[in-house]
Amino acid sequence: MAYIGRGTENISNVEVLDNLTFNGSASYTLQKSSVNFVPSSANNLLISISGVVQQGNFTVSGSTITFDTTVASSDTCDWILHYGTGLITTVADGAITEAKLGSGAVTNAKLSNSSVTVNGTAIALGASGTITAGKIGQMISATHSTQFQTSSSTRAATGLTATITPSASSSKILVLMTMAVSINRTNAEQYLQFALQRNGSDIWDTVSTQPWGVYMGGTNHVHLKGQINLNYVDSPSTTSATTYSITGAAHGGGTASFNALNIPSMIQLLEVLA
Repeated sequence: MAYIGRGTENISNVEVLDNLTFNGSASYTLQKSSVNFVPSSANNLLISISGVVQQGNFTVSGSTITFDTTVASSDTCDWILHYGTGLITTVADGAITEAKLGSGAVTNAKLSNSSVTVNGTAIALGASGTITAGKIGQMISATHSTQFQTSSSTRAATGLTATITPSASSSKILVLMTMAVSINRTNAEQYLQFALQRNGSDIWDTVSTQPWGVYMGGTNHVHLKGQINLNYVDSPSTTSATTYSITGAAHGGGTASFNALNIPSMIQLLEVLA
């Protein structure tokens, strides 16, 4: 009997194939725009012959369709539709949200390409042709605003500290630090010393790079103010909680102030993935 229902030409996710010309045979070649067409399966085809929809009464092999019986040359092929799964072929703009992406669904392999397009401009990638999905695993940030003063040449804790737990033993930790400092000088050769510690042990210090530390020059009995900064890449080789802290001391007399005038200091720890 003839098909009754919605117009099949309006079904989404459909490819319209070339009509067949029947000659009394059972087998014919499927084509789209005069090019041989291989359907996903026989179940993905709807064919109308002389006003009657055919489905399930034929098989396909490659681009060849074979009907269960011969088709008379007097019959007419009205249309052939090849349809996929579901009725939607184009996802609406903004329909794919973060919540709809499974954990780990977007991998570096899925991002591989020879170029990316930004605002209509193709940008070539590196020789490997791979987009890396990001190298910073996490960032820990801490501030400290209580002034620490010392006239001792033995370094002590300034109060600026932060703890990070690396996700992999191969990760590196980028340490970024900035701190306001001052020295109340008692002579013309006044220095300020500071060090970066990992779990209580020095891994970088000013004395190793300069004879006595950071020199703050000027005449006697002058209160000097300034700022110290540190960028350091560490390889802790662990997945355990790791604490980084800043210690400080004075050299040559006078009083050194860290977090001077209670100006907030900051330390940031960034895990750089291997």
